[in-house]
Formats: sequence, C-alpha cells, structure tokens
Amino acid sequence: MSAKEVNFDGLVGPTHNYAGLSWGNVASERHRSEIANPRAAALQGLDKMQRLLALGLGQGVLPPHERPHIPSLRTLGFSGTDAQVLAKAAVKAPELLASTGSASAMWTANAATVSSSSDTADGRVHFTPANLNAKYHRSIEHPFTGRVLQAIFNDARHFCVHEALPPCPQFGDEGAANHTRFCVDYGHKGVEFYVYGQVALNDHAPRPQKFPARQTREASEAVARRHGLAPAQCVFAQQNPAVIDAGVFHNDVIAVGNRNVLLYHQDAFLDTDTVLHAINKRLIGAELIPVCISREQMSVADAVSTYLFNSQLITLDSGAMALIVPTESQAFAKTSTVLETLLADAANPITELVTLDLKQSMQNGGGPACLRLRVVLNEQEQAAVKRCMLTPEWLNTLRDWVERHYRDRLSSADLADPALLNESRTALDELSRLLDLGSIYDFQR
Repeated sequence: MSAKEVNFDGLVGPTHNYAGLSWGNVASERHRSEIANPRAAALQGLDKMQRLLALGLGQGVLPPHERPHIPSLRTLGFSGTDAQVLAKAAVKAPELLASTGSASAMWTANAATVSSSSDTADGRVHFTPANLNAKYHRSIEHPFTGRVLQAIFNDARHFCVHEALPPCPQFGDEGAANHTRFCVDYGHKGVEFYVYGQVALNDHAPRPQKFPARQTREASEAVARRHGLAPAQCVFAQQNPAVIDAGVFHNDVIAVGNRNVLLYHQDAFLDTDTVLHAINKRLIGAELIPVCISREQMSVADAVSTYLFNSQLITLDSGAMALIVPTESQAFAKTSTVLETLLADAANPITELVTLDLKQSMQNGGGPACLRLRVVLNEQEQAAVKRCMLTPEWLNTLRDWVERHYRDRLSSADLADPALLNESRTALDELSRLLDLGSIYDFQR
C-alpha cells in the first residue's frame, strides 16, 4: 500500500526563552540569558511547515505544552494560588521555575519513537513517548505528549500509543532524535536504526567523560520489543563517546538518514564499518548509500556549531532528495564547500538544498531535524488522522493565532509574571479548540 512520510512539527510555545537548561547542548549554553522572541520563533516554525507543504510533503503540527507548568511546581512543594506559586519559585528556586517554563517540547524529534505499520508485528503504527529523564525540564513532557498523541492517533485499528519507559537512568530514552528508519520505499518493510550513548548496566563499555550519554541501549531495545519489531529489522549502534563530549547530545546532530541514504560524519559512530554493514545486510530491495563527511572536510566542532547534520533529508515527488538546512550552515565557508561537494556528487541522490531561517530555535540548540517527528502513514492511516494535519489555510489560521497571543520579547525572569501564565493559557485554550483536541491541558481538566 502506498505510504508517505508526514512531518509533525512542534509549534513553538508562548514561553520560548533562553534559560540555558541543557548541559551538553553547546548552543543552548552559549545563548543563556539572552532575550528571546517567542512570536518570531513560532512564525519561523510555521514558515518551515509551509515550505515543506509546498515541496509536496505531508505536514502536521503538535501543539505547545502548558508552561510554566504549575502542577509540576506544586509537586515540588510550592503552594498557594498560581500567582503565589510562581512568586515563591522565582525567589526560592528560580532554576525550577525556568525548568517548568521551558518551551523545549517544540523539538518534537524528542517527543517519541515511531515505528511504521510495515515493520510492526500487528500491522499498526506504534508510538512510545520519550521519558527524557536526563534533564528535569524535559522529563515532565511525556505525560502530555502521550495525551496529545492519543488524541491525534486515536483509531486503535491503525495506531498504538504506549506509555513512556520507566523514568530511570537504565532506560533513558530521547525519542526519534536517536532513531532512523531505512527502506527502499516508505510503504515497504524497513530497517529501524537505534543509536545509543551507553550501555547503562555495563561499567566497562565506552562512555563519554564530560557530558552525559542520554540514550541507553536498554531503552532502545525495550522500545523495539514493545513495537513488535523482529530482531532482523533492527540495528543498534553506539554513538562515539568523543562526539558526545564535543556537544553532540543526540545522534541527529551528527547524522541524518532517509530511505536508503545515510549522511553522517566520520566520527559519528563506534565501529562504523560494522554499523554500515549491518544496515545494508538487513535492507530489502536496495543498497544502503552511505555519504560520509570526513573530519578533514569538517570537524566535529564545526558540525556542532553549524548544525549541518541536524538538517532534514527528504524525498521529493521527483524521487530526488533535498537537504533542508538552517541558514547558519551556509554562514561558514567550510560548510558551504561541504554542501557544494555533496550536491555535485552523482553517487548520491541528494541534489537540492533548501535553506530556512530558524534562528530562534537554533540559538536554543535545535535545527530543522529537531523540530519534527517523522511518522510514516499509508493511505488508510492518513485517512484515520482527523486532527493536526495542515493545509495552507490552516497555516494562515495558526499565524493569526500566534500574532494575537505571543509576545515579541521574553526573558527568563518573565516566567514569574502571572500575566504571562494567563496569556499562555488563553492562547492554548483557543488552540485546543481550533485543532479539535478536546481538554488536553491540565488547566482545562
């Protein structure tokens, strides 16, 4: 059955700010305490969605999370009215206020891991929300993520939305940012590629020394089992600990794949030859096309600075592939040279380049690939998705919504402002009705 890849992008939330919460994410730390522009961030994200629609791709949207998240602050011991909770947290634990006010759920590559119905034992699309337990500000996301996925993919004949894995270090799970699916065609059986940072229960296995390895092999294996994947369909590969210590906090910062193409940096994986052989051995109907960027062409530091590999690699209607890159990638002469070489190489199908302005997201540590959750859907499954699929008309509606509700200037200190909380709730209440999602937010329940 014919299938296509649909990108569900995260709509940037009204509290987008630069709190520098993600230790190990170089860009996030570099821009700590700068003034953010939530309105511009959301509109840049919508521009990206519009561009993908114009290129012929399926495009959906995932709504922002409620932030600041008052229930989380109450769980941590702050009491009183909502305004009093904000005020107490701002004085006694500003770092917790910043964490519960983060708009990091915009990066939906971390929302969940998704397996195509062509790959699963029961023939349904499976979703596992990521527990994201490596960082507190992200660990509070998965209950709402699961609720939203259940609301969008609510036909049990076609979809299965699991709960997140147990929130403990052994099962640290960062979602699709460490997962890629290879196939000859989206509707055919594929190979699911899981990249992990460490084996939690093996003290002798290689692991980074400076920054944490957020994904464990145990988590990746558990997701594959619950999705009903055959062992012959899965490849588990360890990320190079040295690149994690250089700021590559997820695999999608150092590699990107699509169909039968893998674009990766030479230092991305441990034992790269074994990894490539394992993928190619399992790939049905096509040969894997590995496209390696050598360390002579680009250092890992430059890859982290430019987010070249955090690009989206997509298939166009013509069958050719395009690379969607942030404008920052072309600001470096070395990166421009790499891209020119890549496009001129007839040995791979990447023939087009699409440049997007995502400055607000980039400064917080997320490029084009971070902003989307890839979901392969066949025709019946597409028909079963009743909500959050975008058209040009819907994009105009969302732009109007952003223009009416979002501030154009926000600092981390503004999270203590009760007016911001009320503005955000008003906006999200309207959005949930626009998208026909029901009472999904805690303040609505």
